[in-house]
This record gives sequence, structure tokens and C-alpha cells, in this order.
Amino acid sequence: MSQSPTQPRALAGILWMVATGLNFVMVTALVKHVGADVPAAEAAFLRYALGLVFLLPMIGPILRARLTTRQVKLFAARGVVHTLAVILWFFAMARIPLAEVTALNYLSPVYTTIGAAIFLGEKFHMRRLAAIVVALLGALIILRPGVREILPGHIAMLGTAAFFSAGYLIAKRLSDELSATVVVGMLSVTVTIGLAPFAAAVWVTPTLAQCGWLFLVACFATAGHYTMTLAFRAAPLAVTQPVTFLQLIWSVSIGALFFGEPADHWVVAGGAMILAAVSFITWREARDKRKAGAVVV
Repeated sequence: MSQSPTQPRALAGILWMVATGLNFVMVTALVKHVGADVPAAEAAFLRYALGLVFLLPMIGPILRARLTTRQVKLFAARGVVHTLAVILWFFAMARIPLAEVTALNYLSPVYTTIGAAIFLGEKFHMRRLAAIVVALLGALIILRPGVREILPGHIAMLGTAAFFSAGYLIAKRLSDELSATVVVGMLSVTVTIGLAPFAAAVWVTPTLAQCGWLFLVACFATAGHYTMTLAFRAAPLAVTQPVTFLQLIWSVSIGALFFGEPADHWVVAGGAMILAAVSFITWREARDKRKAGAVVV
């Protein structure tokens, strides 16, 4: 019989998710610091190539997995969509405020929910549809078309969220068959390969300092994925998901303090709407799974 997480475990999950948020905010701040001096595709490639050092412990599990042809194709497909998502994300980071990047990135789980209903046949209840409508209204509040100029960076972030969600759907299939180590390791390999030709096409010799900053990006990104895994182990998504709102608050603060980006209350309001909708969808999914697990066949 399944039990809800104890209070200490729930608190541990929340604290690990706070650490995750700090790691990912550092990723965005460092990429923002590098800016457009390094082309987006090249910066993304260097981030993944320099991060391959963290892949070494994963080589053994990947080789022992004996991937099937179908699994290799799925990994390749995920590598393609994730490559495009990362390029667009690096492009957006250099062109729009940190807070807007963070807020619009919250759309990824919304797109994933829509994709799961369309491509994986998951149930699509009216409450979930209402939450998606709220999230999309939140995106409109952030973008405010007709009130202000929609920049290429905004369009890039909408594409980033869509491509990331496609990658999550593929990862969902693969995670049912393979260990998390293999899934994460193969993502690093395929995205590094996928980014290489894009980087070569726009290559500008980076400075040692720029390489150092991008290596730090790889360090914080790896740490973020690790602490996120620990958060998910300690407590359900329904507990940890709302904590990600802190990322938006930190992004607004860092943008204002270090990059001269004025705080925009419309962005915070829109981001709050999107995250509230995502948290509701997450809670509904967790409740549905508990109900399904309680059915005796």
C-alpha cells in the first residue's frame, strides 16, 4: 500500500529542488554573461563538448545496454529536437531578459501534456484543458502582442519549449526501457554530435575566458540535473513543482542587479499563471496515478 511522503522526505525534495533552481539560474546567468560574442550554436556546442568529461562514468552502462536499432533511432530523434532546442535557447538568452527566458520555458510541460494526449494517447480531461488555456494566457501576458514588439528571442523561446517537450516525450518512452544513466549519457553524445556542424558553420575562435565560462555552464547544468533527480526521488512532482517559481524570482533579481534588466511585473504574473497551470496538471497526473494504482484487478 503506497503512502504519501513523510514530512522530512517532502522537505528534502523541496530543498533539492531549491538547489536545482539555483543551479539552472546560474546556467542562464552565465550564458547571458557570455552573450552574443560567441554564436549561439557554437556556445551550445562548447557547453556540451566541455561537459563530456562528466560522461566518463556513463560509458560502461551505455555499452552494456546493448541498444536496439529502434532505441538508437529514438535517441537520434531526441538528439535532433534537443539540438534545435538548445540552439534556440542560447540564441534567446543573448537577446531577451533572463526573466522572460525563464517564464517562457515553463511552457515545456504544457506542450508535453498536449503532445502526450496527441501522440501517446493519454487522457485529456476538461480540467487539464482549462489549465492549458490558463498557461497559454500567461504566455500572452508575457509577450503582450500588439502592446510591445515581439523580438526574435521571444519566438526562439516558444520554439525552445516546443522542441524540449518533444524531447521529453521521446525520453519518456526510453526511460521505460533503459536506466536514467543511459538516457542522460546518450543525450549528451547525440546533442554534441548534432551541434557540431552548426557550430562549424559559424565558428569564431573563443577566448580562454569564454571557454572557462561555458565549462562552468556545463558544471552547473550537470549539477542541476543531479539535484533534480534527488528531488524527484525524495518527493513527488506535485510537491517539488511549485518550488520552481523561485527560478523566476531569482532570474528577475539577477537580471536587474547584474544585467540592468528592469523588473517586469507582467512577466512575473504571466510566469506565475503558467507555473500554476503546470503545477495543477502535475497534481492531477499524480492523483490519477494513485487512483490507477489503487485499483485491484
